Amino acid sequence: MQMQRLPDHYEISADAGRLDVAVIHKFLSEESYWSRGIPRSTVERAIENSLCFGVYHHTAQIGFARVVTDRSTFALLADVFILEAYRGKGLSKELMRRVVEHEDLQGLRRFLLLTSDAHGLYGQFGFKELGSPARFMEVLRQDIYQSA
Repeated sequence: MQMQRLPDHYEISADAGRLDVAVIHKFLSEESYWSRGIPRSTVERAIENSLCFGVYHHTAQIGFARVVTDRSTFALLADVFILEAYRGKGLSKELMRRVVEHEDLQGLRRFLLLTSDAHGLYGQFGFKELGSPARFMEVLRQDIYQSA
Protein backbone atom coordinates (compact mmCIF):
# COMPACT_ATOMS: atom_id res chain seq x y z
CA MET A 1 0.00 0.00 0.00
CA GLN A 2 1.48 3.30 -1.01
CA MET A 3 -1.50 5.65 -1.20
CA GLN A 4 -5.23 5.17 -0.97
CA ARG A 5 -7.71 8.00 -1.37
CA LEU A 6 -10.56 8.74 0.99
CA PRO A 7 -13.59 10.97 0.38
CA ASP A 8 -13.40 14.76 0.73
CA HIS A 9 -9.76 15.01 -0.32
CA TYR A 10 -8.42 12.93 2.60
CA GLU A 11 -5.80 10.29 1.99
CA ILE A 12 -3.53 7.94 3.90
CA SER A 13 -0.08 7.10 2.61
CA ALA A 14 2.87 5.01 3.74
CA ASP A 15 5.19 7.09 1.54
CA ALA A 16 7.83 8.38 3.98
CA GLY A 17 8.82 11.08 1.50
CA ARG A 18 5.51 12.85 2.06
CA LEU A 19 5.78 13.13 5.84
CA ASP A 20 5.84 16.66 7.26
CA VAL A 21 8.30 16.30 10.13
CA ALA A 22 7.50 19.81 11.39
CA VAL A 23 3.82 18.89 11.90
CA ILE A 24 4.70 15.56 13.50
CA HIS A 25 7.29 17.10 15.83
CA LYS A 26 4.98 19.95 16.84
CA PHE A 27 2.19 17.56 17.82
CA LEU A 28 4.44 15.10 19.62
CA SER A 29 6.46 17.73 21.49
CA GLU A 30 3.65 20.15 22.37
CA GLU A 31 0.31 18.33 22.32
CA SER A 32 0.82 14.63 23.10
CA TYR A 33 0.82 13.28 26.64
CA TRP A 34 3.45 10.66 25.83
CA SER A 35 6.36 12.62 24.33
CA ARG A 36 6.05 16.21 25.44
CA GLY A 37 9.34 18.02 24.80
CA ILE A 38 10.77 15.37 22.46
CA PRO A 39 13.63 16.81 20.40
CA ARG A 40 13.13 17.08 16.64
CA SER A 41 16.27 15.02 16.02
CA THR A 42 14.74 12.16 18.03
CA VAL A 43 11.51 12.37 15.99
CA GLU A 44 13.52 12.34 12.76
CA ARG A 45 15.52 9.27 13.84
CA ALA A 46 12.34 7.46 14.95
CA ILE A 47 10.71 8.14 11.58
CA GLU A 48 13.78 6.94 9.67
CA ASN A 49 13.74 3.63 11.53
CA SER A 50 10.00 2.92 11.39
CA LEU A 51 7.17 2.16 9.02
CA CYS A 52 5.17 5.39 9.00
CA PHE A 53 1.71 6.39 7.83
CA GLY A 54 0.62 9.95 7.11
CA VAL A 55 -2.95 11.19 6.96
CA TYR A 56 -3.44 14.14 4.62
CA HIS A 57 -6.15 16.62 3.74
CA HIS A 58 -5.33 17.90 0.29
CA THR A 59 -1.54 18.23 0.74
CA ALA A 60 -1.47 19.11 4.47
CA GLN A 61 -0.53 16.41 6.94
CA ILE A 62 -3.21 16.08 9.61
CA GLY A 63 -2.43 12.69 11.16
CA PHE A 64 0.28 10.12 11.73
CA ALA A 65 1.05 6.60 12.94
CA ARG A 66 4.43 4.95 13.36
CA VAL A 67 5.16 1.23 13.58
CA VAL A 68 8.47 -0.11 14.91
CA THR A 69 8.80 -3.56 13.39
CA ASP A 70 11.02 -6.31 12.04
CA ARG A 71 8.25 -6.93 9.46
CA SER A 72 8.28 -10.63 10.36
CA THR A 73 7.37 -11.39 13.97
CA PHE A 74 6.94 -8.21 16.01
CA ALA A 75 5.57 -4.67 15.81
CA LEU A 76 4.93 -1.81 18.20
CA LEU A 77 2.42 0.86 17.22
CA ALA A 78 3.36 4.35 18.41
CA ASP A 79 2.71 8.07 17.97
CA VAL A 80 -0.81 7.76 16.57
CA PHE A 81 -2.66 11.06 16.22
CA ILE A 82 -5.16 13.05 14.21
CA LEU A 83 -4.96 16.83 14.66
CA GLU A 84 -7.84 18.10 16.78
CA ALA A 85 -9.55 20.08 14.01
CA TYR A 86 -9.93 16.86 11.96
CA ARG A 87 -11.20 14.50 14.67
CA GLY A 88 -14.67 12.99 14.57
CA LYS A 89 -14.53 12.15 10.87
CA GLY A 90 -13.56 8.48 11.19
CA LEU A 91 -9.98 9.16 10.16
CA SER A 92 -8.40 7.39 13.14
CA LYS A 93 -10.41 4.25 12.36
CA GLU A 94 -9.40 4.39 8.71
CA LEU A 95 -5.77 4.98 9.69
CA MET A 96 -5.84 1.97 12.00
CA ARG A 97 -7.47 -0.17 9.31
CA ARG A 98 -4.69 0.75 6.89
CA VAL A 99 -2.02 0.04 9.52
CA VAL A 100 -3.28 -3.43 10.46
CA GLU A 101 -3.87 -4.35 6.80
CA HIS A 102 -0.45 -3.20 5.59
CA GLU A 103 1.33 -5.97 3.71
CA ASP A 104 4.49 -5.70 5.87
CA LEU A 105 2.49 -6.25 9.06
CA GLN A 106 0.80 -9.54 8.18
CA GLY A 107 1.61 -12.77 10.01
CA LEU A 108 3.16 -11.06 13.04
CA ARG A 109 3.32 -13.06 16.23
CA ARG A 110 2.97 -9.99 18.45
CA PHE A 111 1.69 -6.47 17.75
CA LEU A 112 1.84 -4.15 20.77
CA LEU A 113 0.84 -0.62 21.65
CA LEU A 114 0.54 1.56 24.73
CA THR A 115 -2.39 3.90 25.29
CA SER A 116 -3.94 5.82 28.14
CA ASP A 117 -7.14 6.89 26.45
CA ALA A 118 -7.96 5.06 23.20
CA HIS A 119 -8.76 1.50 24.26
CA GLY A 120 -12.08 1.61 22.41
CA LEU A 121 -10.45 2.52 19.11
CA TYR A 122 -7.71 -0.09 19.31
CA GLY A 123 -10.06 -2.78 20.58
CA GLN A 124 -11.93 -2.55 17.26
CA PHE A 125 -8.77 -3.82 15.58
CA GLY A 126 -8.10 -6.80 17.82
CA PHE A 127 -5.88 -5.20 20.45
CA LYS A 128 -6.51 -6.43 24.00
CA GLU A 129 -4.96 -5.99 27.43
CA LEU A 130 -1.78 -7.99 27.87
CA GLY A 131 -2.52 -11.64 28.51
CA SER A 132 0.52 -12.11 30.72
CA PRO A 133 1.63 -8.67 31.87
CA ALA A 134 4.07 -10.14 34.40
CA ARG A 135 6.14 -11.47 31.49
CA PHE A 136 6.83 -7.95 30.22
CA MET A 137 9.56 -5.79 31.67
CA GLU A 138 10.57 -2.25 30.84
CA VAL A 139 13.08 0.48 31.41
CA LEU A 140 10.94 3.62 31.53
CA ARG A 141 12.41 7.10 31.59
CA GLN A 142 9.10 8.97 31.89
CA ASP A 143 10.51 12.51 31.85
CA ILE A 144 13.50 11.95 29.54
CA TYR A 145 12.54 14.81 27.20
CA GLN A 146 11.99 17.34 29.99
CA SER A 147 15.49 16.78 31.36
CA ALA A 148 17.23 17.11 27.98
